[in-house]
Amino acid sequence: MKNLLLFSIAFLCLESYSQKQSFPASTVYSYGIMAGTKNSQDAVTNYQLWKSNFVEKCNNARYRVKFDTPSETVSEGIGYGMLLAVYATDKELFDGFWLYYKDNVNSNGVMNWKINGCSGTHSPNGATDAELDVAFALIVADFQWGSTGSINYKNDAKSLITTIKLHEIEANTFVLKPGDQFGGSQITNPSYFSPAYYRAFGAFTNDVSFWNSVAAKSYTIINNNLTVNNAVGGLVSDWCTAAGTYSSEAGIYKYDGKTYNYDAVRTPWRIAVDYVWYGTADAKTYVKKSSDFVRVNLGGTSNIKDGYSQDGSLVGQWHNATFVGAFACAAMGGDNQIHLNESYTDLKNLNEPNSYFNQTLKTLYTFLLTGNFYLPSNATLSNDNFDIEKSTVTLFPNPSADRITVNAPERSTIYVISASGSIIHQQKSTSETTEINLANQASGVYFVKIANDDFKSITKKVILN
Repeated sequence: MKNLLLFSIAFLCLESYSQKQSFPASTVYSYGIMAGTKNSQDAVTNYQLWKSNFVEKCNNARYRVKFDTPSETVSEGIGYGMLLAVYATDKELFDGFWLYYKDNVNSNGVMNWKINGCSGTHSPNGATDAELDVAFALIVADFQWGSTGSINYKNDAKSLITTIKLHEIEANTFVLKPGDQFGGSQITNPSYFSPAYYRAFGAFTNDVSFWNSVAAKSYTIINNNLTVNNAVGGLVSDWCTAAGTYSSEAGIYKYDGKTYNYDAVRTPWRIAVDYVWYGTADAKTYVKKSSDFVRVNLGGTSNIKDGYSQDGSLVGQWHNATFVGAFACAAMGGDNQIHLNESYTDLKNLNEPNSYFNQTLKTLYTFLLTGNFYLPSNATLSNDNFDIEKSTVTLFPNPSADRITVNAPERSTIYVISASGSIIHQQKSTSETTEINLANQASGVYFVKIANDDFKSITKKVILN
């Protein structure tokens, strides 16, 4: 009896959570194209390699990401790590990164951007791209595991989003500051702009107008920068003013922040997310410019090098995953399937496992390219009068052997239609996630139609094998 009692107490003390999405997810996005050469196992393999080479366990269940100098950790790396861990459903690692982040915050509540190993500030104050990635990763964690355990991901996400709004968005202008202690209209970093996250932040915190304004300002600055500097394709500069001109405050950065280099290179990836999740027209325009620069101006992905002036002239010399992968993500909105296929294969074949930046970004890019960087349903608006045409609708896995999960606004009507046009399944969703069992159906192509009460609809193709 004593042993049974001890077992019962231990069982009750265990943290209980359910996981909504497996890894790999292999989501088919609502917009854009996906590489015919993609394979979600590539995401798994790259994640395992990245984790093996760059993750170190500290005391008290904390984890850190080793930087270029392995004895150091930067907040950017923790942000990247949290994104990868949550999509890879690696809860222990995710929680450890978040605890490490919180151990190393400044008085504004953002992580000091460089830390000596497991503890001790090397360089103080925040870098905004880290906060954006961490806040969004917390939203995904709330979707994945809920917020009733030892960490309340939902409350932590909302708190960090509020902190970003207060300290890393310039007052009255909606310009993203590059840090909590500097920047704004006089100097900003386009590669930090994450309009897809902003839309999710707005839905998650019921602050849509503010965050949509931040997203709109991001595109205004990008377009200003391309226009005033006569840029080719989507070659934004590493740093600029809100007017798009080169910043007099960027003298400490390589080439005075005037080139498309190791900051700016991340811009196509971040903007591609806004396109494949939301179908944003400005995102589509930008990523197509970026993709066409490679396909037309350079003659293909194999000719990419690591740095360009905004006029397209070469300043770099290396062909690496950081640049190839970002342009591959842009190709998801570039309308050229062959080019996307070639870009994906080029990225896959680049092996730089000991380079922090190249391997980390390669893994993130591969997650997006293979459908493993999805928009969770808790970051979309859901109400009785939802506009289905503006909603984010995803289904996975696709192809599927028997079951599919549909992420769509609550109270949607979901139809599964055969290739001959017969409705073989129909139901009204009671939550934003609906699982449909198609095990009794023959292999082949089917169509999933999601409709609102105004009879407007979105239709997705699914393959049963």
